[in-house]
Amino acid sequence: MGFSTHHGTVTAASEWDGAGERKRVRPGLPGSYEDLFHRAGEERFWLPLSEDAKLAALLSQPRLQRAIGVIYQPRTERQSHYFQARLPLQFDAMVHIDATHAPEPLVPEPEWHTGEPPETYPSGL
Repeated sequence: MGFSTHHGTVTAASEWDGAGERKRVRPGLPGSYEDLFHRAGEERFWLPLSEDAKLAALLSQPRLQRAIGVIYQPRTERQSHYFQARLPLQFDAMVHIDATHAPEPLVPEPEWHTGEPPETYPSGL
């Protein structure tokens, strides 16, 4: 089962053993699976890749796919989180949620509350 999102927020650390922080997820890169699914115009959906041969054929072209896990580094996102993928060869099904919202930890670290500085930091524009 694969999961994807186009944009939103996530709780992740900036480095291994780091505190969880609320981070903004940047919009999916143009041409990526996240971008393709976003352009479908649905808030959320699942794709039965192993059950639908026509769908699997449509998604067999290699595209960039984003992987966000325990660590998320938006500043190096292309290098750190994207890889070439062929979804039907990797997953039986795919769940896409266009805009995600970070789950709140039961005992939040101070970094989680403050999150990242605005994308306009330090200019404020």
